[in-house]
Amino acid sequence: MNARTLRRACRAEWTKLRTETGVRWLVVALVVVTVAVGAATSSTVRPPVGDPARTALGGVAAGQAVAAVLGVLSAGGEYGTRMIQLTLAAVPDRSAVLAAKAAVLSVVVAAAGTVAVAGSLAAGKVLLPGAPALTDGPALRAGFGSVLYLVLVALLALGVTLAVRDSAVASGAALTLLYLFPLLSKVVADPWVQRQLARVGPMPAGLAVQATTDLSRLPLGPWAGLGVLTLWAAAAVLVGGAVLRRRDV
Repeated sequence: MNARTLRRACRAEWTKLRTETGVRWLVVALVVVTVAVGAATSSTVRPPVGDPARTALGGVAAGQAVAAVLGVLSAGGEYGTRMIQLTLAAVPDRSAVLAAKAAVLSVVVAAAGTVAVAGSLAAGKVLLPGAPALTDGPALRAGFGSVLYLVLVALLALGVTLAVRDSAVASGAALTLLYLFPLLSKVVADPWVQRQLARVGPMPAGLAVQATTDLSRLPLGPWAGLGVLTLWAAAAVLVGGAVLRRRDV
């Protein structure tokens, strides 16, 4: 894979993604859902607020579903229409196709996620007593980490889609991976098991990056938790990339 091939693949992926039906609406939905849910959560909390930044960013847990759908759409639409055959004919280097899809998707989700997170923190500053300023160190880390979280969720969904090559199945699988561990932790009564689920689940571990208070009580530290989600996303992309390289459409 050379730089010229990668640039050409990125231009093609950007053209496909921005002309894909529904992508613009999904980007808007990512922002609106994240900010709206975060603002609604902030408005219902009464003082004292334990972790204002994490409360303000509560909408990320809802917005991630839209990020996952964007990740599925970035590849699943081509498999549904068989356009993937034209993509691979135009760019035979399948590693370049994978890298381009991941890069373009990351940029789109990062841009939308930045707007969503900034809007959530701004709403939290207004609605939550004692909410940190946007320039406070812990709030900046929580906000930046939340943007990375959304990007990683989208990449996780992209990898799953490339592995299963079906949009409906990929959507169900990606969302199950995200929400299964929090649901299991509510069913299981054993605190030790709950803690282990929070350490290995992509959603509970990844969202630890939003915490700004009582960090010593977390099952994992903020960046370590985001690292767990990174491993999940990397594994999904590696498996999806292996399927892309080894199986003809």
